[in-house]
Amino acid sequence: MKKIGSFILIAFLASAATLAAYEYFDLGKREVIIEKTENPPAYQYVGTAMSEGTGVTNFTSAAEISTPAVVHIIATKVTMMNAYDPWRDLFGDDFFGGAPQNPQERRQQSSGSGVVISSDGYIVTNNHVVSNADEVEITLFDKESYKATVIGTDPTTDLALLKINAENLPYLSFANSDDVKVGEWVLAVGNPFNLESTVTAGIVSAKGRNINILRDQYSIESFIQTDAAVNPGNSGGALVDLGGRLIGINTAIATPTGVFAGYSFAVPSNIVNKVCEDIKKYGMVQRGFLGVMIRSVDSKLADEFDLNTTSGVYVDDVVEDGAADEAGIEKGDVIVKIDGKSIKAVPELQESVGSKRPGDHVNVVVNRNGKEKMLTVTLKNKDGEAKITEKEEISPLVALGIELNDLNSDELKKYDINAGVKVTEVREGLLRRYTKIREGFIITKIDDKVMKSAKDVEDYFTNKKTGKGMIEGFYPGVPGKVYYGYGLD
Repeated sequence: MKKIGSFILIAFLASAATLAAYEYFDLGKREVIIEKTENPPAYQYVGTAMSEGTGVTNFTSAAEISTPAVVHIIATKVTMMNAYDPWRDLFGDDFFGGAPQNPQERRQQSSGSGVVISSDGYIVTNNHVVSNADEVEITLFDKESYKATVIGTDPTTDLALLKINAENLPYLSFANSDDVKVGEWVLAVGNPFNLESTVTAGIVSAKGRNINILRDQYSIESFIQTDAAVNPGNSGGALVDLGGRLIGINTAIATPTGVFAGYSFAVPSNIVNKVCEDIKKYGMVQRGFLGVMIRSVDSKLADEFDLNTTSGVYVDDVVEDGAADEAGIEKGDVIVKIDGKSIKAVPELQESVGSKRPGDHVNVVVNRNGKEKMLTVTLKNKDGEAKITEKEEISPLVALGIELNDLNSDELKKYDINAGVKVTEVREGLLRRYTKIREGFIITKIDDKVMKSAKDVEDYFTNKKTGKGMIEGFYPGVPGKVYYGYGLD
């Protein structure tokens, strides 16, 4: 036993010596410093809730305010598909004498999140959450479910406004997203992977991010970037400050795997608020345009054009008779401020101008040959007019939510009809809202009037404007006529 004890003692001492030697030779590689203070300083996060006496940020208040106002969205798209027939696939339709197949209804569902922004049931979400949906179902925080109406969408900002028939709902108020600071704590609230009412925390990592995810010609990308965990299903959910106020709508993530990888992006609340107000008031988003071709200034561009600044937005060209042209902005100017706000890159300019409407006046400061000059610009719409586009001026086909193609003589012969118009696309509009009309439908009559062309349909609804009626037609390959009732009121 004495020998065993000696071996243990020797092993212990050897181990201690080894650790001591490791620490000695490792000093140049790492350093650990522990500071002790008798009276640790008291920290306070300005404008946020803190746990009393701990100096730790408290997220509970913001979570309690925001979670009841964030909803779960199920969007359903219904399509008609012919059942698979291996014999028909092998021999072709002609072998069966053109006999119609039995169509089957296919329902595809996707889920996302939304934010209640008024007590009477207005809800904002992402356009991509409800795009092309035939049915939209909302589940509130208290598990009550409602059918929602899509009031309007804006692909240029990836936003959509919905409405449910409910009253006295909890809702979120808008914060001024211009006041949001990089490094500020934020919460993301939504329904990732159908896990309802999930809250994650992070900080604002950057502002004015353009990630080229929106493909529309007039898209605005000036995202708030955060490291709060956002995953599929969070789209359309809330990004809130620690006061529980809405600062953005969570929209996208940067990921190589399809799930959160450290970066998420939200549409700023100032854009969200403006888009929702436009849709409610005008039925469509009112966009103001400067009428310039632009790019962000960097050191390379500054050297190429001998600019006196490495920050701002360079004007490559000016649209003739556009808003900028009439105000005196010239090719080669560098836009550095709009309404007193510094403009360092294109996304910031898009956000500032995108929050305005046609006819609004903005003060633009340009750097021209090293000297700053302020010009007042009256914004115009995309048609070059400094006025709001009234809902009545919109093509009735846009309001209906359809695109049409005339049938050629071969198609008329194939379908054995004398007249008809083919529905080539169904978007958000009156017909999707109140009927189940699908792409491929052949319109033959409206209110017993024969429709020979897309212009006939457009002219008919231009003159009718209000009231109810019936659309008659058929789906190729489907037996019998199909009728859809509509209402314009």
